Amino acid sequence: MIERRKTLKLIGGGVIFSAAGLSGCAVIKGPSQSARAAWRNAGQESEFRRRALSYALLAPNPHNRQPWQVKLVGEDALTLYCDLERRLPVTDPYDRQTTIGCGAFLELLTIAAAQDGYSTKIISFPEGENMQTLDSRPIAHVVFSKTLIQPDPLFQQILSRRSNKDDYSSKRVLETAMDRVAEQGAAFGVTIDSTSETKLISKLQELSWQAYAKEVNTRKAYQESIDLMRFGPAEVAKNPDGITMDSRFLSMLNLTGIMNRNSIADPSSSAFKQGLEMYQEKINSTSTFLWLTNNGDTRLDEINAGRAYLRVNLQATEQSLALHPVSQALQEYPEMSNIYQSMHQLIGKGKRIQMFARVGYAPSVKATPRWGLDKHIKRPE
Repeated sequence: MIERRKTLKLIGGGVIFSAAGLSGCAVIKGPSQSARAAWRNAGQESEFRRRALSYALLAPNPHNRQPWQVKLVGEDALTLYCDLERRLPVTDPYDRQTTIGCGAFLELLTIAAAQDGYSTKIISFPEGENMQTLDSRPIAHVVFSKTLIQPDPLFQQILSRRSNKDDYSSKRVLETAMDRVAEQGAAFGVTIDSTSETKLISKLQELSWQAYAKEVNTRKAYQESIDLMRFGPAEVAKNPDGITMDSRFLSMLNLTGIMNRNSIADPSSSAFKQGLEMYQEKINSTSTFLWLTNNGDTRLDEINAGRAYLRVNLQATEQSLALHPVSQALQEYPEMSNIYQSMHQLIGKGKRIQMFARVGYAPSVKATPRWGLDKHIKRPE
C-alpha cells in the first residue's frame, strides 16, 4: 500500500479537492474482499486433493498471474500444466520465472497434503522438459499416498505469508533470523545467500534501481505490467490477478484521473515520475538482500528454486520478516542484458541467480487477490 504522505505528493501537483469532493473520497470502498476470498476459503474443501490445492493456489508467482491449471487424475493423483495465456512473454521470455512459480505451487501443495497425512511423489516434466518456452506438456504429475508423514511446521505460516512491497524500517535484520531462513531454503540443490554488508548493499541497491528504471523505460516491458494493473476494488474483484491497485488512496487517485494506465505509462507525467521516486525509496530502505542460486541448467532447476523460495518465504514469515522479490535484474530480455550480467558477476559465483529479494521489517499488508480453486481445475475432456 502507498503511504498517505506519498500519495499526497501526487495530489500536490495542483489538484485541489473541495470539501464535498473530500467527503466523497471518504466513502470510496477499500480493497476488495471478494477478490481475497481464496485466503479465507483455504482448507474448506472436503476432497483431500482439492483441500491441498486450495492452499497451493496461494503460492507466490510472477506478477500474480497464477498460471496453474490442474487435472485431477483417478482418485489419488493430479497433473499440473501451465496456463499458456498467463505467461509473461516480454519480461520472462523463456518462462523461467513462471516455472519458478509452479515450483512454489508444488511445494505448497506438498506441505498442505502432509497436514492431512498424505505424502506426494512429484514427477517433474513427465513428457520432457526440453523446451525453450513452456508448452502444452505437463509441468508435473503428482501422486498422493496416505502415510504416517509428519506435518510440516511451516504449514502454520501459509495464511500469513505475503510479498511485502512497502518501505522497510531501519531496524537491522537479526543474523539468527537469517540463519533460520537460509536453513529452510537450503534444499533441492539450492544455495541461499544474503548480505547486510554496507558496501555490497549499496551496490545491490544501485543495480536493483537501474533494473527497475530500465524496465519502466523499455516500452514493451513496462506495457506488459501496465496491462496487468487492476485499478479499484471493482476491477480487482472482476480480475483478481495481476498488479493490484485497490487501496483507498490509489482508488481515489484513479477516480480523479491522477493515476491511470495512461498517466502511469507517460514518462512526462507526475504519476510516472513519482512512481520512480517511490520505488527508489523502497530499494534504498533495504538493509538486507537475499538470493537463491543453483546450476540453472534445466527446467527442474527452476522448479527446485521455486520450492526452495516458498520455504524461504514461509520461514521469513515465522521470523516476522518482510520479503519482497525484486527480479527485474534477473530478467532475460535483450534490454536488460548488461544489468543481468552485472548482477551475476557481483553475487552469482558462477551460478544462476534464480530469485533475488529484499528482506526487512515492515507493517503487515493485505493478502494478494486470488482466483478461486475452480478457475485452476481443468474440465474433463
